[in-house]
Amino acid sequence: MHPLAQATTQPLPLPEVDWRAIAPELALAVAGVVLLLVVAFWPRAGRGVLAGLTLAGLAAAAALTVWNWDLERVAFEGAVSLDGITRYARAVLLAVGALATLMVAQGDSREGEPDDSPPEVFPLLLFALLGMVLLAAASDLLVVFIALEILSLSLYVMAGETRRLAAQEAAMKYFLLGAFSSAFLLYGIALCYGATGSTNLLEIADATGDPTADGTLLLAGVGLLAVGFLFKVSAVPFHMWTPDVYQGTPTPVAAFMAAATKVAGFAVFLRVFAGALGGLVVSWRPVIAGAAVLTMLVGAALAVVQTDLKRMLAYSSISHAGYLLVGVAAAATVPAGVSASMFYLLTYAFMVMGAFMVVQYVSRLGPPDDDAIGERSSLEDYRGLARRHPWAAGLLAVFMLALTGIPPLSGFWAKYYVFLAGIEAGLTWLVVVAVISSVISAFFYLRVLVVAYLQEPVGDPGAETAPGRTPALGVALGLAGLLTVAIGLAPEALIAAARSAERILG
Repeated sequence: MHPLAQATTQPLPLPEVDWRAIAPELALAVAGVVLLLVVAFWPRAGRGVLAGLTLAGLAAAAALTVWNWDLERVAFEGAVSLDGITRYARAVLLAVGALATLMVAQGDSREGEPDDSPPEVFPLLLFALLGMVLLAAASDLLVVFIALEILSLSLYVMAGETRRLAAQEAAMKYFLLGAFSSAFLLYGIALCYGATGSTNLLEIADATGDPTADGTLLLAGVGLLAVGFLFKVSAVPFHMWTPDVYQGTPTPVAAFMAAATKVAGFAVFLRVFAGALGGLVVSWRPVIAGAAVLTMLVGAALAVVQTDLKRMLAYSSISHAGYLLVGVAAAATVPAGVSASMFYLLTYAFMVMGAFMVVQYVSRLGPPDDDAIGERSSLEDYRGLARRHPWAAGLLAVFMLALTGIPPLSGFWAKYYVFLAGIEAGLTWLVVVAVISSVISAFFYLRVLVVAYLQEPVGDPGAETAPGRTPALGVALGLAGLLTVAIGLAPEALIAAARSAERILG
């Protein structure tokens, strides 16, 4: 037999599939498909049933995460890493997903009005989480791109899920700008492959120290990767979509985006830049530091002039992305930068979701025949909130003070550890800018409390109806408030857990 013909008859080597390594992701995928079938074949299924199935899927993924907690290996020929940052990000993302499910189960509609959120939001939430947890575990740029597209496509649909014109407009803006960022990211992956001959992060890390590699081509690829990641984390100058999308989308979706997208985005940001591209830190750190300065100051300055609470929280999330970029800039040379950033993501997730939950609660207030379109998120709607709904105002105070960084709440420790890592990395000047931004941000956070506690209610308080039964939202609010306070009072255990995430590559 001709040698060539004999060679063609040899079977192709089968890839080694490590099912255990991606068990949580498989649980989320199966739960998402099951929910999609339930929605398709049982259109009258109640929101309580769908929320229960979603929470069951999240519980299964959490149990599998615990099962894999001590598993340390690289699977799928280096495409997926099971390490500290993967475990930590999975745990935070699943907790955020559970809180978001409770918010979606409650809905945004006022008492006596039908909820216009379609039931498809539940499987979409699981598919978005699937992309996020896969993104946190990705150790190959192609897996990074696939995971980003899974979560992005789900969020595009979730953003425009309702019949409100503002939500559809926000979804279109998010989709168009997201498509541009994906193109930049894919082009950056292509250039990195051309310069190093691989898309695997470990091999790229080895190639950064190779003097024969094409440095110019690699730096061009790194720049385009930075553009794609900075868009996903809402950093300046790629932040333009954030305020419009957060304001236009339903509050549960905005809360989920503000918390979960940050966690997944910065987890992969740290893995790629502080891990694979750590050898080029001298080249990319000035760019990341400059983006951090712009993000902190622009986000804080524009938040000051906002009169809509959801829009203010959007600019607040931009400024918090700047604080996290300080951790990214420090992480390449100081391992504490990684653990500080992951701890920050944990605390920020509960703070910002709690703030959005209060917005959702207030949105359910008002007379049943209110003709206003949209949600009650204007600062005027919060005047005298402490007199009308003291427990909601109390939780709002907790979240606003935590976002400000007032001790002993969790936000103080988050900023403290990130700033400390920046100083250890020799970025004292950047920490000074971060402190200035924190002082500016204190104004708009405390202004919300002044409106809620020191101003008289507008209109006739008696015309305002109670929000009706809010068991799911009440549980979510209580959990977010409890965690915000508890983490601030005893941060040591979670900081120790975050230190296990300092090994971010291999």
